[in-house]
Amino acid sequence: MLALAVAIVPAAASEWATIVPGTTTMDAVRAQHGGPTRAETQKTDNYDTTTWLYEGAQAPVGMRRMVVDFGILHAGGYRREIVRSFRIEPKPGVFHRRIVLSGWGAPDRVGKQGDAEVFYYADGLVVIFDKEGLQAQLLVFTPPQPIEPGTPSR
Repeated sequence: MLALAVAIVPAAASEWATIVPGTTTMDAVRAQHGGPTRAETQKTDNYDTTTWLYEGAQAPVGMRRMVVDFGILHAGGYRREIVRSFRIEPKPGVFHRRIVLSGWGAPDRVGKQGDAEVFYYADGLVVIFDKEGLQAQLLVFTPPQPIEPGTPSR
């Protein structure tokens, strides 16, 4: 049923489960997913940033882990409480190639990282597949990113 819903209404590449990089706040992530398993603060380019890690029973359903990075520089200044990016590590079978293509469409560019095939979406999604190219191992969501000219998508 989930696959059917994804196939009917494609998601914007840069969002998943109501988290939209560049828009969603810490409070909204906490309201949706609860408190993190672990939180870390660090300096990134001289800005205070925060990372929330959700794993085990606190990870979203079907995920082994979700990592949310907060702190983004907007035209109006630095916003410490806004999601900069987040990544999910799905359990096997949750995001296979057909689900990714049905949900987000054809990638803007296809590449390789070692033996793994990688889909790049200009709307802000990077999907890294297993060696066979069938199961998504990692999905990284960011604000929209320019795609450099290069290898055309398949």
